[in-house]
Amino acid sequence: MALFNEKNAEKQLNAESSKVHRADLETLLERQRAIEEKVKGSGKLSRFSADIKLMFAMIRDYWHGNYRSVPWKTIAAIAGALLYVLNPLDVIPDLILGFGFIDDAGVVALCLKLVESDLHRYAAWKEHQGSQNKFTHSN
Repeated sequence: MALFNEKNAEKQLNAESSKVHRADLETLLERQRAIEEKVKGSGKLSRFSADIKLMFAMIRDYWHGNYRSVPWKTIAAIAGALLYVLNPLDVIPDLILGFGFIDDAGVVALCLKLVESDLHRYAAWKEHQGSQNKFTHSN
């Protein structure tokens, strides 16, 4: 079995993100819990848990129109990576114990590398929003 390398991860991420449409964001947000459960149960993916929560927060704020200071390609890449994690029929099936999450982790890691600056900007915006609203209850 060939190792899942960055080139393969990039191919998968490009394939997934090119298929993402605005309507997929709603579906993705509805599946957040399922994806987070899968991430929690996987050794290789669990280290991305906080990043994945931040990705979901950015997609949610984008979807609701609260945050639009991000290019669509970043949103599509994040959505593509998260949908890929959810897909049980990816390159290395998750049922192959110990190996199944390697490709998922590779795709998420590559996505994080590609969107890192946009995620940092979003996190700073989110923090600023929180400090402005600390006396009001949100979500």
